[in-house]
Amino acid sequence: MSARIPHTERADLRADCAECFALCCVALPFARSADFAADKPGGTPCGNLGADFRCGIHARLRERGYQGCTVFDCFGAGQKVSQVTFGGRDWRSAPDSAGAMFAVFPVVRQLHELLRYAAEALDLPAARPVHRELRRRHDEIDALTRRSAAELPAVDVAALRAEVNALLLRASELARASVPGRRRDHRGADLMGARLRGAKLRGASLRGAYLIAADLAGADLREADLIGADLRDADLSGADLTGALFLTQPQLTAARGDGATRIPAALRRPGHWRP
Repeated sequence: MSARIPHTERADLRADCAECFALCCVALPFARSADFAADKPGGTPCGNLGADFRCGIHARLRERGYQGCTVFDCFGAGQKVSQVTFGGRDWRSAPDSAGAMFAVFPVVRQLHELLRYAAEALDLPAARPVHRELRRRHDEIDALTRRSAAELPAVDVAALRAEVNALLLRASELARASVPGRRRDHRGADLMGARLRGAKLRGASLRGAYLIAADLAGADLREADLIGADLRDADLSGADLTGALFLTQPQLTAARGDGATRIPAALRRPGHWRP
C-alpha cells in the first residue's frame, strides 16, 4: 500500500492557473483601495485579463497597484470548478454557465481552504488522537466539492467551518503540548502595530490575532498557531516560523520579510521580500 501524500505535495490543494478559467479574476469583486487600483464588480472580468485567461500584468501586480491579487490563493478550487464541476467548459465559450460558475467558485474555495487545514493537521504526528475524525471530515468535505453546480450553493460552509475548527483547535493543542516553557495565548488579540521584536512566541496561540504592521523582526514563532492571523505588512525579518501551524501562503505574502526569515518547508519565500 502506498504512503499517504503529505499536504505539502498535494497538487489538488495548490492553485493551478493553467487549468483554471481565471475565476478569481472574474467571479470576485474588489474595490479601489491600497490593495486594488480600480473597482470591479463580481462577475465582471478584470480589465487586465487577456483572452487566454492570463493576467496581462502578472509580473507587475504590486507596482501597478494590485497587491491584493498577490495575496490571494484559491487552494486549488479554481481548477476544481473549471475542470470538474463544469467539465472544462469555460465561461466565454459557454456564457450560459457563467453565472453558476461564478456563484460556485467562492463556495468551493472555502471548502478547499478547510481541506488544506485538515490535511495539514493530518500530517501532525502529535495530533493522532483526532486523526480519525479529521479524516472523516476531510473526506466528507472533499465529496462536497464534487457535487453539481446546482447543489454546491446550498452547502452550509459556516457549519462545516465550525465543526472542522474544533478539530483543528484540538490538533493544535496536541501539537504544541510538547513545546517547552510557557505558551502564550494571544488568540484573537489586537496586536496591530505591536512591538514584538525578538518576542518569545514559540508554541503560542495567535489564532485570529490582528498583527497588521506588527514588528515581529527576530521573533521566535516556531510551532506557533497562526490560523487566521492577519499578518498584513507585519515585519518578519529574521523571524523563525519553522513548524508554524496552519500558516498559509497568502498570510506570508502579505507580510514583509528577508533572507534571514525562516519559513515552513511547504511555503515559498515571497518575491517582494528583501534579500
